[in-house]
Amino acid sequence: MTGMGKPADRDAGSVVVVDKPAGLSSARALARVKGLFKAQKAGHAGTLDPFATGVMVCCLDRATRLAGFLLGGEKTYAAVMVLGIETDTQDLTGQVIAAKPVEGVDEAGLNAVFARFTGTLQQVPPAYSALKHQGVALYKLARRGQPVVKAARPVVITALSVKAIDLPQVAFTVTCSAGTYIRTLCNDIGRALGCGGHLHELRRLAASGFSAEEALGLEELGARAQAGTLDQCRIGMAEALRNMPAFRADGELAAAIAHGRRIDAAALPGVANGPVKIVDRRGRLLAVLNRQPGNAVFDYRGVFGA
Repeated sequence: MTGMGKPADRDAGSVVVVDKPAGLSSARALARVKGLFKAQKAGHAGTLDPFATGVMVCCLDRATRLAGFLLGGEKTYAAVMVLGIETDTQDLTGQVIAAKPVEGVDEAGLNAVFARFTGTLQQVPPAYSALKHQGVALYKLARRGQPVVKAARPVVITALSVKAIDLPQVAFTVTCSAGTYIRTLCNDIGRALGCGGHLHELRRLAASGFSAEEALGLEELGARAQAGTLDQCRIGMAEALRNMPAFRADGELAAAIAHGRRIDAAALPGVANGPVKIVDRRGRLLAVLNRQPGNAVFDYRGVFGA
């Protein structure tokens, strides 16, 4: 685990990268972080199932407004799937619904099937998920015996590779777009192999531009709270948007943003299309602006002040 740099301005909101432990829901992990930092508000940029571990980006106080910018990036996971058994939840927590012998599966066959699951895919979200149908979470409907099948959605698998084979277990890593279900990926790969499969272990290695190497466990955060060094774990709002280009505003631009004035393209020389974070002379986040191709002005995506 690495240091987080200089402490962020706690009054402006901050981000904390947590290594979520197994056996704890994302909501409970977030509540622990919120209590340790004595935050008024808290949110996270992507949930993890209770059995999963790894990178969970927590946004505190004013930084909760950054969650929408942090949710959409790629994520990388290390996972273990078990072949030969399908479950209703597509992971180790569910009930077995099918079992077949694992025969004829070898490294060459696995690599060939894995290659078919890279690129843009159409993935059907699992019935046991937090997606909603008519305002009700799908997993609640499934538990009532009323499972709902959502339409397939496009996801992008950038990289997918086998790391170890110890049948019936297969360890692999995957880098994918936001909204990809790794347990559904395991289920679909298992079916493509003809024997079925489910997700057995999951660790998020990277998300929102943050890696597991810089994530802090809840026990370590607790120790730092007792030592009075917890604020050193905060990441400032501007730094948290690490994959977004930055533009340092002069006094005139800062005043224009503060008053919600029109921001012409000429006011941000050298800035291309797409989102850009505007920071003041001290590096604090003032706003996120966005320019669509062909537009002469930037749209406001969020104003955060100093």
